[in-house]
Amino acid sequence: MSGNDAFDSAVRDHDAAVRDLGFDIWIGSEPTFTDRWSTLPEWTTQALGNDKMGRAEGLVRAIHRSFPGGAILRTLGRQYPGEDEPRWSFGLYRYRNARPLWRGPPDPLAVDPQALRDANPGEVAETLTRMLASVGHPVGPWSQEGQPAERIALRLGDGERLDWSDPRLLRPSIHGRAIPKSGLCDDLAAEGLWLFLVSTELVAGHAIARIELPAFGNVLTFVSVLAAVEETAGLLELPAVIVAGFPPPVDRGVEWATITPDPAVIEINMAPDGTAAEFLQRNRSIYRSAKAQGLSPFRLYYNGIVADSGGGGQITIGGPSPGSSPFFAEPRLLPRLVRYFNRHPALSFLFAHDSIGSSGQSVRPDERGGDAFRELRLELTLLDRNESLTPEILWRSLGPFLTDPSGNSHRAEINIEKLWNPFIPGRGQLGLVEFRAFRMQHTPERVTGLACLLRAVVAMLMRRDCEGPLLAWGEALHERFALPFYLEQDLCDVFADLDAAGLGLSERIRSVLVRDDSRDLAEVRFEACSVRFRRAAEFWPLVGDASSQEHGTSRLVDSSTQRLELMLRPMAGCEDQFAGWRVRAEGVDLPFQEERDGRGVLKVFGLRYRNFAPWQGLHPTLSASEVLHLILHHADFERAYELGWYDWRPAGGPYPELPQDLENARDRRMERLVTRACRRDHLPPPDVAPPESLTPWSLDLRWLNRR
Repeated sequence: MSGNDAFDSAVRDHDAAVRDLGFDIWIGSEPTFTDRWSTLPEWTTQALGNDKMGRAEGLVRAIHRSFPGGAILRTLGRQYPGEDEPRWSFGLYRYRNARPLWRGPPDPLAVDPQALRDANPGEVAETLTRMLASVGHPVGPWSQEGQPAERIALRLGDGERLDWSDPRLLRPSIHGRAIPKSGLCDDLAAEGLWLFLVSTELVAGHAIARIELPAFGNVLTFVSVLAAVEETAGLLELPAVIVAGFPPPVDRGVEWATITPDPAVIEINMAPDGTAAEFLQRNRSIYRSAKAQGLSPFRLYYNGIVADSGGGGQITIGGPSPGSSPFFAEPRLLPRLVRYFNRHPALSFLFAHDSIGSSGQSVRPDERGGDAFRELRLELTLLDRNESLTPEILWRSLGPFLTDPSGNSHRAEINIEKLWNPFIPGRGQLGLVEFRAFRMQHTPERVTGLACLLRAVVAMLMRRDCEGPLLAWGEALHERFALPFYLEQDLCDVFADLDAAGLGLSERIRSVLVRDDSRDLAEVRFEACSVRFRRAAEFWPLVGDASSQEHGTSRLVDSSTQRLELMLRPMAGCEDQFAGWRVRAEGVDLPFQEERDGRGVLKVFGLRYRNFAPWQGLHPTLSASEVLHLILHHADFERAYELGWYDWRPAGGPYPELPQDLENARDRRMERLVTRACRRDHLPPPDVAPPESLTPWSLDLRWLNRR
């Protein structure tokens, strides 16, 4: 059985285990892709740009071909403070059973420009009016001199006459103007009056028919309107048509995926899937489509560091409908989940993006401060005493705690903005929980492994609570669990819990989750000992006052601190001598933690240092460390080994170009470690580190600051 076949089989086994328990746990994701070669602002810092729009159109075409039978819809993307209008958004709307939902002409971005021709908006409006009237509802064209679009008003229901004097019928298009602070809402549709705008849009020199749809509350009505648009386009033999307007309604029978811009990336909000096997196949198709557009799920820096795409890789859990969400089917699930994530930092940090901690993009409740943490303990106790937990009580009780320190719920590790939130019109009460502590994964198999892990944890907690209260980790949260070794051990504890619950993941899935070559920096072997360098987690502080930056799309953090994990292992047959090996870093002998894992005894410790001086950041008088000086020595050996860890190429000067691929990046990381033998008896006595610089798990070299 090939590697992919074995992985696919393991995913199907996971689906069967969840299904056998009778649970319906749906899962979605938000993959983000970038052009890792480009230095244009749209691929480094900004959300919008012409190149990004072109790549997105290519993605829409490719995904539309991979998932045929759907309609391409142009709706509204997000709008952040300081932005004049919403960002663009392309969406694909289709039946889940692959039955054709749309047989009409596609959006012009999926048509050969040579095949396009002009459309007459008056003719389109007149024909669409007839098609809508054929279903027996009061409908009619409505226009006024000087208006840029033909208008059609339709009222569903008991045959009430249309009021043509309603001034709201003059409202402009929702595209190209700001979203109201109260949110996107169609007040006419809320009263049973649907307004259509028919115009044209210039595409490749042609006036293409554009039909802007109102908001619809149910799928059946929306699909019938799409059928009328489709028939209109067919009767007029239009080669293409743009369908725009409000986002469409969804239920378990249809799916809705969008492609939108975000700073430095293109984000795909996937339609959720009811099984991990379906999730895997959908991701494989999306990753292939992105690659064909020259887009990457990661970045490679000149010195070989593997970084995030620039966006996240959030995963969402819900159900086939809001009412059937697992968080409502078992109301105790969400409080149990909060406790379980608190007790297992691996779920917060092991798979996380670069921006973590209290100033990051996925803040844990215990990173908000002691007062909030004590109140959360009380709240969970009160929820335990409540015998009737409703969706509203869950949201009102836990919403205030699942935020970052400034109260922003969108930056919470467990984000319940769309669980049962009455303040987000149209999409706040979807029964969804978003897990934000995940970076964009390099492969569809790895993101599917995470999906299986989360679904298994959710299924386990639907059956029983985890044992024990919230843990106050103290400094261990950002020190011990900054090191990959301890995060991996914690993940093994999660695996053990799942095994005990009958929801264990196969070895094939576990191996995909545990292996993360991008953390590996370098490894060297000497006569009796090996030293491994890995990139550890770091928790970058906010620069300035959080509230003053809250209205921007991003916040300024000081990212100039890096953390290394050093791991020592004995060579085969040399275990008896292992206890005597020491590493001296910048003159300080490191107090390693002695541990064991499946391979035997080892020593582990962390080093923190400043690797560059930021133009705006903390500690303006603190210089950067271009090279870290370490010495590996043993009292029973004459020979010691000097190790120099360089943040840039040891020979100096620029790299010729970015790394070509992950293997090339690995080679660059390996060459940054320079070693040579020396005599132990020439070593000076060790220095004493300032007490403030040491924790049981790491030494902060910034306190030494000898350069």
